[in-house]
Amino acid sequence: MTTTALASTVSGRKRWFQLALGVIAMMAISSPQYVWTLFTKPLLGTVGGTLADLQVTFSILIVLQTWLSPLQGALVDRFGPRLLVMTGCALSGLCWVLTAYATSLPAIYFTYGVLGGIGTGIVYIGIIGQMVKWFPDKRGFATGMAAAGYGFGAIFLNFPISSTLASAGLQHTLIMFGLLQGAVGVVAALFLQPAPAMSAGTRPQPAVGALRTRRDFDSREMLKTPVFWLMFAMMTMMSTGGLMVISQFATFSRSFGIDEKVLVLGFAALPLALTIDRITNGLTRPVFGLISDRIGREKTMAIAFIGEGLAIAALIAVRNDPLLYVLMSGVVFFGWGEIFSLFPSTLTDTFGETHATKNYGFLYMAQGVGSVLGGPIAAWIYASSGSWTPVFGIIIAMDVLTGLLAIAALAPMRKKLIEGAAPAARAEPALA
Repeated sequence: MTTTALASTVSGRKRWFQLALGVIAMMAISSPQYVWTLFTKPLLGTVGGTLADLQVTFSILIVLQTWLSPLQGALVDRFGPRLLVMTGCALSGLCWVLTAYATSLPAIYFTYGVLGGIGTGIVYIGIIGQMVKWFPDKRGFATGMAAAGYGFGAIFLNFPISSTLASAGLQHTLIMFGLLQGAVGVVAALFLQPAPAMSAGTRPQPAVGALRTRRDFDSREMLKTPVFWLMFAMMTMMSTGGLMVISQFATFSRSFGIDEKVLVLGFAALPLALTIDRITNGLTRPVFGLISDRIGREKTMAIAFIGEGLAIAALIAVRNDPLLYVLMSGVVFFGWGEIFSLFPSTLTDTFGETHATKNYGFLYMAQGVGSVLGGPIAAWIYASSGSWTPVFGIIIAMDVLTGLLAIAALAPMRKKLIEGAAPAARAEPALA
């Protein structure tokens, strides 16, 4: 296939329409993760137990969202994205509706954790897997935009949900917003189409050239490589810090004296911080994805990950100033959310796109490990020590280490694998 023919296959309005649908579907399933922190206090009042007990729900959500993703990715590859993503969006909305009637911790574990994890996982892995195929020339940017939908989704809901919780209570809030988000996601999924298949030899190179394989690895081959397991460890470390901040943000902010009663620029500090965080957590994904398309994946990882460690240190340093705290929380999220564009694009660059959906499913399992470390284990460390300082210290160290590993280990290992798997790639013009 010539570059011109390839351009006619994967460019044009069709793929941009598919990207828009993917963003909408991702927005519709983002709230179970990103709004969870607003529900912890009212849920504890409903079912009792400790914070660590309740945070098991969040870990179940993320573990099932991620650890089932290889199977979900294989199903998407076999049956196409439309049916699977519709099912996932419906389950995601249903999990909130059923949680509204839960009266015990086990019930919440099932409704919010199990159903929510299965539903959001199908959608997430299905959309990302499609975008790396629809946009072989702009892979970092496209996966960043799709992942931005997941980060942006809760922007429009933080204040309405917080307000509805205060005025109408937990049950009404869960039912109303669960039905709304489920319906929006199902409608968007109705118009999804699978990406066209391309052979390894016809894939275009990015404008400057992210290092990219010319060979397709299946999942069994990929799992035998040290490169994959290094990426898995790196994503686990970055996920741990980010998910700790997401799941515990309201809790540790209140311990610093930053809560709904504190006003910043005329707004309640906590929901304002969560709204800003959603904006920066969404923006970082296409921004760093685009940067990585230009300067390379590993260099971008080093900049972002080390910057994230510094941002968390600064957040702790300004915790006594509500305005600076709110603003710095946005910087923290800007330094974390990019993992959802950098890792899938790097993985597909390394192992090819034919099995990209299933392959990323295996890497995405790292987020499940991070949810356990950043959720109940972080809460246990806080409860045992009586301070958030050791938790933040561990996270800062992991962020900096991951950034250093990107340059010192991942870059040379990927280069060796790609050069050994196939002849050096011939540069081709980038698609418009």
